[in-house]
Amino acid sequence: MKKVFITSNIPKAGLSLLKDKFQLTFHEPLDRQITEEELIEASKNHDAIITILSDPVTERVISAGGDKLKIVANYGAGFNNIDIDTCKKRNVQATNTPGVLHKTTADLTFAMILSIARRLKESEQFLRDGNFGGWKPDLFLGSDIHNKTLGIIGLGEIGQEVAKRAKGFNMKTLYYKRTQLSQKEEQELNVNYASFEHILSESDFLSLHVPLTEKTHHLISKDEFVKMKNDAFLINTSRGPVVDESALVKALETNQIRGAALDVFEEEPKVHNGLLNREDCLLLPHIGSATQKCRDDMSILTCKNVLAVLEGKEPLTPVV
Repeated sequence: MKKVFITSNIPKAGLSLLKDKFQLTFHEPLDRQITEEELIEASKNHDAIITILSDPVTERVISAGGDKLKIVANYGAGFNNIDIDTCKKRNVQATNTPGVLHKTTADLTFAMILSIARRLKESEQFLRDGNFGGWKPDLFLGSDIHNKTLGIIGLGEIGQEVAKRAKGFNMKTLYYKRTQLSQKEEQELNVNYASFEHILSESDFLSLHVPLTEKTHHLISKDEFVKMKNDAFLINTSRGPVVDESALVKALETNQIRGAALDVFEEEPKVHNGLLNREDCLLLPHIGSATQKCRDDMSILTCKNVLAVLEGKEPLTPVV
């Protein structure tokens, strides 16, 4: 019987597809981050490994699988934790979970926009601390969202869903991506193509939706903050290292921008100390896809990829 190794506690919705066909082995304890050495040992004895974004699927891990390892199935849309080049060289399939979490992540993105602009975190804590003494004209004045300019960097699945939600707030939405959409697509989404520099200078809300690559590492850093409006907000639900957190702290300290809302971090799970105590930051523990249905759908897709490959078929969502 073929063997599947699972590194984390993914929902049973997907695992039920595998449990009667393959021998399932779980990393223990499931709530502890697996190490590279542990993954190397697992790779030697399993036909498939189901991983999460924080698991280090390195060249050593993949090579240790020899001819036995057939697939690394990432439970998540990202895959920058996997050495894709080594997968290609060793003919190991690598898969992810696109197409099932974009709407859920877009929902959270807009919740973050609303929260940071209207100072929901600060005002709720104020009330819980017993400080609410009644309505006041200047109590927690925030920023409007309607009729403002939203800049989207990376108009893929998630970025497009964010643009759809912006229509309900009558926002002017600018976008930048490598390939411009057709005029028809732009009209349907109510978006306008603009240069990266133009979006930086014009956006009231700048929302990032790009993959992590060498080109997007520190895409937003010191020079970019200088070009942004001093009352603008930065929203990041993509990948942590896309934003230079040290430069972000400096930009906030010097009032180059008004605030930031982050669901991902440069050295996750570590968060820059300069961000932790700032009231102008909304910091979330990477919950972009965290609804029960979305996580179940991700689990099902992950396990369908494993099932297909181990049965000699092509995976549904291959990275390579």
